[in-house]
Amino acid sequence: MDYVGHVIRPPSEAYSMIIQVTVGCSHNMCTFCGTYKGQKFRIKDMKTIKRDIDEASGYRYGFTKAFLADGDVLILPNETLLEIIGYIKKKNPQIERIGVYGNTKSIIKKTHEELIELREAGLGIVYQGIETGNKEVLRRIKKGAFPHRMIECANKVREAGILLSQTVLLGIGGTDMSEQHAVDTGRLLGEMSPDYASALTVMILPNTELYLDFQSGAFRLPDKFGLLRELRLIIENMDVKRPCFFTSNHASNYLPIRAMLPDDKNEVLALLDKILKTRDERILKPEHMRAL
Repeated sequence: MDYVGHVIRPPSEAYSMIIQVTVGCSHNMCTFCGTYKGQKFRIKDMKTIKRDIDEASGYRYGFTKAFLADGDVLILPNETLLEIIGYIKKKNPQIERIGVYGNTKSIIKKTHEELIELREAGLGIVYQGIETGNKEVLRRIKKGAFPHRMIECANKVREAGILLSQTVLLGIGGTDMSEQHAVDTGRLLGEMSPDYASALTVMILPNTELYLDFQSGAFRLPDKFGLLRELRLIIENMDVKRPCFFTSNHASNYLPIRAMLPDDKNEVLALLDKILKTRDERILKPEHMRAL
């Protein structure tokens, strides 16, 4: 397989056919992300992409899902995406769903008709990192998008009949904006009501702007209980309009949670209240086990 650099995928795509269609990220300005630093965003040539699909299609493992990497494949022209998806389906008729990362800019650029085309071809889910619902934090981390645009994106994806999975970052507001970040993030998730939502914890990487702010003292990360308070505030303020499967089971988190909201909301809040009251670390993930 022609994998270049760090190829990342959502946890739920662990057993998917992973085809690297682009190298890097079309935005690549977020202050907390070091995944694609030093890489210029580019689209691989179709010959290479199809060769990788051919190779992966020959594996004995019968894939039922495929994921197109890297950071923002949805930015590609529809004709290119349709050719890639069509070739995957031709070689693997058993594949039921194809997923991609999509940032706010790439979703906004797609028309309703284009998203319908992609869904009918086999695109089943779009993964979008929103990180926070707070405007000031979004500005600080150079996300390149604001809440009103994110809501527009959620509506477009949902109206096209494509599943939407969104991720947020615990701790990204620092200690000074921890509460505002968490409350606004919960409210935004509730407004957008994605099919899936997950909370990750920000990890401070040496090759990022956030690391420099951390070193200088301009950014301070909440402690583990501060992060759990953020998680509680997000869930408390997340008044979803339709069922949403919420998780915090990423390797970066201290406490794994899997909950269907709104049904499990009170149960999850009660658990978090108990942990925050007792400050019992025995049920939390040890520091050495946390990772990206």
